Amino acid sequence: MNKQQFRVLYRDFLFRIVDLEILAPQGDVSKLLGQFAALLVFVSLWLALIAGVMSGARTNTPAGMILSWLAGHFLISTTMLAVGLFAVMSWDSMFPDRRDVLVLFPLPIRARTLLTAKIAASASAVGVTVLALNIFSGLLVPFAAGRYFLRWFAAYWLTMTAAGVFILCGVLTIQGLAQLLPRQRFLRVSTILQMAFFFAMLTVYLLQPPFSEVADLLRNRNVLMWVPSYWFLGLFEELCGGTLPIAGLLARRATIGLGLSLCGAAASYLLCYWRTLRKIAEQPDILPGRSGLRWLPRFGNSFQTAVGQFSVRTLLRSRQHRVILSFYSGIGFGLAMFLAGDQGILRTAAGNGAWYRVNTPLLMGSIIILCFVVMGARVVFAMPLELRANWIFRVAAHANGRACLAAARRSLYALSVIPVWTAAAIVFFRLWPRAFATQHLLLLAALGCGAAELALHGFRKIPFTCSYLPGKLRFNMALVYLFFFLLAVTKGAAMEMTALHTPRLYREILAGLTVLAVAAFWRTAAEARSAESSLRFDEAPDPAIHALDLHRDGVTLLG
Repeated sequence: MNKQQFRVLYRDFLFRIVDLEILAPQGDVSKLLGQFAALLVFVSLWLALIAGVMSGARTNTPAGMILSWLAGHFLISTTMLAVGLFAVMSWDSMFPDRRDVLVLFPLPIRARTLLTAKIAASASAVGVTVLALNIFSGLLVPFAAGRYFLRWFAAYWLTMTAAGVFILCGVLTIQGLAQLLPRQRFLRVSTILQMAFFFAMLTVYLLQPPFSEVADLLRNRNVLMWVPSYWFLGLFEELCGGTLPIAGLLARRATIGLGLSLCGAAASYLLCYWRTLRKIAEQPDILPGRSGLRWLPRFGNSFQTAVGQFSVRTLLRSRQHRVILSFYSGIGFGLAMFLAGDQGILRTAAGNGAWYRVNTPLLMGSIIILCFVVMGARVVFAMPLELRANWIFRVAAHANGRACLAAARRSLYALSVIPVWTAAAIVFFRLWPRAFATQHLLLLAALGCGAAELALHGFRKIPFTCSYLPGKLRFNMALVYLFFFLLAVTKGAAMEMTALHTPRLYREILAGLTVLAVAAFWRTAAEARSAESSLRFDEAPDPAIHALDLHRDGVTLLG
């Protein structure tokens, strides 16, 4: 293997975890990856508090042991979730794609070198993820062990690394099994598997069976045997010499699972080496479509219909955009499930009919899902489908900024607000009395319109046609924003619960939300009518020096 070729490919694959084709010319992928690392370090500071609880509660009392096990399980499951999110977002970069094959195969580069560089890049990214997420807790937990510092240090990092490798190799194994299908069918199934894995991982993380005493732990023994995060908790306790009753059995499960996932990942890369690389070069990714129903509704005039149908077809055909939208939708859905589970709705629904009573968790869940889907649709609108094809939109005659805003607004409503509101209507009319369901859906419609109009603030683009400039969002503030958002949703849902039984208060809330939605609508419309409103096809960073622009009247000021 040529070491120089390996180093060049390794660096290229490592920085191609983010798709470079969608970045603006001024975009810096290293800055984006640095912000992701900063976000993980920020989360690690909060995890260090959990690690402190874990270390301080390490006593021989039953309550201390339970608290220590719960804290350790939280650290392990959070690490597995972070690695799983990385695996989902870098799903297409785990194996060589068509661009790699067509560009690199004519060169004197062996397929073995190509695959080795891919494996090394993926392993390095996972290692950085685990390190950044546990950099503080990985020192605090062993430090509290005193004279057993070295043993706990080795046990902690070995457990976290093994948990991360298990998740990554599990994803590679799933992809390897899908590669047995024909190339075109694999591309379709791969997207479904990617979204299913994300939702399954988030669901397991939020709804894992807890325990409050040793009796609960032993009673849920059969359930814990099927939850991988508890396997690695048993492995950690076994390596540290802890007192978890079923640590040995769970540790054996972790060892077997890790071995099987490693074997599956190795088999997947061997399958890619012997079969998939040849199929990529020989078989097309897209085949001619079959005849069938291809009708899409009109979105208004011809320009609005063109933009709306283009947006719908882009979202249906682009794997990357569907995954990002699913990512935001999954977070909202997971938070809704967590709130329902925290209030006992999921556990008691079958027993006492909690689903069929008006309750705060379901109100909060519908609001959270709607807001996250709108936000996800707004994010994917700003990312191009094919950056090299944007010259078509540049040279084609297009309408003014106001018409483009109207087309983008209808597309955003059609892809986010209307589907979520329709699904909520089906659920609430099925579960709740018709009067309460109608009242909540009216409030939800007003809230959705307001959220969509706020999302369109400053949006002077045709959806899916503008390059993407990373690094504009403060990832280290994401948790702070999420905290205040959940606080506002909690207060709002509690107020709505009162309003559903108080007609006067309900009318005031509905009127307030309607006024806010109309005000946001007129604000975005005024921006589109302004003289500075022009279509944007390339994101540009904020200039270091802001010009006064004193020559808009056609006269250039001299000296």
